[in-house]
Amino acid sequence: MGGVLGKSDSPIRGWMPETKIEAKMVEAMQRRESHGCSVKSFNTIILKFPKIDESFRKCKAIFEQFDEDSNGIIDHEELKKCFNKLEISFTEEEINDLFEACDINEDMGMKFNEFIVLLCLVHLLKDDPAALKAKSRLGVPTLEATFETLVDTFVFLDKNRDGYVSKNEMVQAINETTSGERSSGRIAMKRFEEMDWDKNGMVNFKEFLFAFTRWVGIDEVEDEENAET
Repeated sequence: MGGVLGKSDSPIRGWMPETKIEAKMVEAMQRRESHGCSVKSFNTIILKFPKIDESFRKCKAIFEQFDEDSNGIIDHEELKKCFNKLEISFTEEEINDLFEACDINEDMGMKFNEFIVLLCLVHLLKDDPAALKAKSRLGVPTLEATFETLVDTFVFLDKNRDGYVSKNEMVQAINETTSGERSSGRIAMKRFEEMDWDKNGMVNFKEFLFAFTRWVGIDEVEDEENAET
């Protein structure tokens, strides 16, 4: 079982990315981690939840703009048009990989929370001046700052800077925030389980993002809307 290999066992052996897009995510994250991190505790992130939630909700208009048939999901063709309009220069293969990575329900369409995760991955992967123009076209000035906060949060959690978060690192991060509280270990485990979608004992940036959209209540927004229709 590859998932049992702990990150602290050997930085050389490390954890092997399962897909090309995951390998790119890990490389991009490691580049970011080399610059350090502004987040000092998990509590500082929790305090930002309302602002992040507000920023995410502003993405709804962008989502609806590209959901041309208004069926509540962005399909593959709609996504390609979205990338063209925003002038995000990804290859066909990269778009396919991103679509597959973010379509967690494998229903050949991205719901709103999956679309937010995709935009944040684009932000991480296209960390260059040319991409800044594309990001500004989204029309949500706070979005880039929100994505930066999420990248910073992951950097804070990933203590050994290998592009993944392990259980031990999550416990360490929560302990730094809630030192002396008996429940801190339990909180850390619960948060980690919420992030570790494939239950392999390691969390990549995509898994972290999906958990984060739930923590700030984006899934609830979708549920409310579905109930109304």
